[in-house]
Amino acid sequence: MTMPAIDIDKLTTEQRLRLLEELWESLRKTPEALPLTDAQREELDRRLDELDRGDVATIPWEEVKRQLHDREQ
Repeated sequence: MTMPAIDIDKLTTEQRLRLLEELWESLRKTPEALPLTDAQREELDRRLDELDRGDVATIPWEEVKRQLHDREQ
């Protein structure tokens, strides 16, 4: 499959974030296709355990995007 060339350096931060979101959405449709090492799987399990126990504070994705956008300006 041939992909059109993208000059990432010419994209704004907002455009780059949008591209990342689109890429992530395309990847998450088939999570089984993403290989993980044992160390990566262990780290993910550890982090999920922390979340389940309520040991970490979370920030909603919309808030993270807003903060990144505010930093850009």
